[in-house]
Amino acid sequence: MERSNDYILTVSNLMVRIQGQAILDNISFKLKRGATLAIVGPNGAGKSVFFRTLLNLVPYTGKIEWSTKVKLGYVPQNLSVKDMPISVREFLSFKHNPNIEESLSLVGLNSKEILDKSLGALSGGQLRRVLIAWAIIDKPNVLLFDEPTTGVDLDSEEAIYKMLVELSKKNDITMLIISHNLHIITEYSDYTLALNSCMNYFGESKEIANPSLQTVIYGEPVCRGTHE
Repeated sequence: MERSNDYILTVSNLMVRIQGQAILDNISFKLKRGATLAIVGPNGAGKSVFFRTLLNLVPYTGKIEWSTKVKLGYVPQNLSVKDMPISVREFLSFKHNPNIEESLSLVGLNSKEILDKSLGALSGGQLRRVLIAWAIIDKPNVLLFDEPTTGVDLDSEEAIYKMLVELSKKNDITMLIISHNLHIITEYSDYTLALNSCMNYFGESKEIANPSLQTVIYGEPVCRGTHE
């Protein structure tokens, strides 16, 4: 028997309009605590807007209900930190949190080797791990990742997702991840939410390997209102 506290997030009839255009239209689903949710869809489908809405940064109608004592961490897709003339230590110190070395260890980085490196000297994979360390330093129980492996090679991408899954299981963290990689989605997420302005699909990730379902996910919106 399912209980209300089994769910960490309930979204009901969510709608976002910008300049009269429906960016998100009638989104409804429930996410179980500790699960990993992949958010997929074509470019311009409203995925990043959906994240900003969950973070209460965008006006909306409908309901977004987080369970009690939720603490969110967020890694955006594009964050131009490589041009900042600061070290990893200085960057993470902006959080005023003593858990810097612990956070770096959790994302597979050796603090002695990396703390005094400048952000611009890091590889793509190292930089993404530092950004994830930034997101988890305050010990959130929900993490939102907008394309967490942007700018990394395929080997580093796989390693980062394996690290995220391990991090989630060890610390009972619910994760929401925007991704375009079908292999990553089916391998490393429990559920998939397919957006194309409206909700084209919500269900178990293992099902999206079905070619007919991919046509639904990446095809034309099933509702009015699209976002380019």
